[in-house]
Amino acid sequence: STLYQIKLVSYRLFHQYWRTPFYLWSKFFSTIVSELFIGFTFFKANTSLQGLQNQMLAIFMFTVVFNPILQQYLPLFVQQRELYEARERPSRTFSWKAFIVSQILVEIPWNLLAGTIAFFVYYYPVGFYRNASYANQLHERGALFWLFACAFYVYISSMGVLVISCIEIAENAANLASLFFIMSLSFCGVLATPNILPRFWIFMYRVSPLTYLIDALLSVGLANASVVCSSNELLKIVPPSGMTCSEYMEPYMQSTGTGYLLDGSSETECHFCQFSSTNDYLATVSSSYSRRWM
Repeated sequence: STLYQIKLVSYRLFHQYWRTPFYLWSKFFSTIVSELFIGFTFFKANTSLQGLQNQMLAIFMFTVVFNPILQQYLPLFVQQRELYEARERPSRTFSWKAFIVSQILVEIPWNLLAGTIAFFVYYYPVGFYRNASYANQLHERGALFWLFACAFYVYISSMGVLVISCIEIAENAANLASLFFIMSLSFCGVLATPNILPRFWIFMYRVSPLTYLIDALLSVGLANASVVCSSNELLKIVPPSGMTCSEYMEPYMQSTGTGYLLDGSSETECHFCQFSSTNDYLATVSSSYSRRWM
């Protein structure tokens, strides 16, 4: 049966990966170097406006490991396919369905391991755990971020199987996958939010897989924390004579539902931060913690 074939072919592939681990070491090395570099580039980003921007860019850059890992995988698949077409298919040892499914299944455990490594060398250096601790969601949100990181690594190899299955040459498949990735990343909502995209391109925002991945990572990483503006991010406003900052700014703050004053009783100069919660910042990039599973 097909299931029995999948079982045997998967077992053979597991043995091959274990006996020739060069591809696996390359995958893990690329993961550690890339994510560790990003993690310490944005080391312990705070919740000022610039800090939130840095955290968003850190999540955006988390996905750049796609291309190196994909290009490591494609030649391995081509080698397996050539062996299948030269030996197993003519002799009808097993079907092409068993071959494709086995290639996908065998990658999953190693991708889970790579995603776990990426989580530890990236999540804690950037400091997303500190945002979760504000709302007593440290374990829940840490586990969810880990799950999304693993899902991304599974997506990389699955996309590789998709493009190389119908293309003979690994280099051509890598070029096609890179094109898909660049377009998906360009329209994921970070470089340009959906409300400023030209209407013709809004469909790219909706069909891009990275739109939903980055939305989920943003909401899980940043949500439900307090914003603390740095001194150069505070808006300095002089209230009308005889009015305190609270009296003058209250109508605006009620209409927008966000922002806070450093000293509401001051009558000389108001220091105003435009966001009071990271949820307000997430709203500007069309992200919400309530949609973390969507």
